Amino acid sequence: MLTYREIREACAAAAHEMNRLYCLAQGDMSQPHWDEAPEWQQRSALKGVDGVFAGNDPAQSHASWLAEKAATGWTYGAVKDVEQKTHPCCVPYAELPPAQRQKDHLFIATVTAMAQALGGVPVA
Repeated sequence: MLTYREIREACAAAAHEMNRLYCLAQGDMSQPHWDEAPEWQQRSALKGVDGVFAGNDPAQSHASWLAEKAATGWTYGAVKDVEQKTHPCCVPYAELPPAQRQKDHLFIATVTAMAQALGGVPVA
């Protein structure tokens, strides 16, 4: 049986990869594979998994992501720029375009399905 930490990391990797593929489908080539993602990006996905395990809905998941971005110096920018720490999704959930809101729904669905498949980490 997998440990909680292993399940958490597998869920983060799966959700990251889902997001990467969704972004590719939207023409966004900026997301690296999980194994090549920088530590800050992996940490962000792990925090997102923690939120799903705690029962966050999509709006709460985005709010948590947004709070983390703000705490680490990111601000709104029309274009995502890792060096400048700008991101077009640094807005409240209600202001996100539908395609961006979908990423929060997909993140939660991926984490939930993966956790259940790996042994039942409680997911609200």
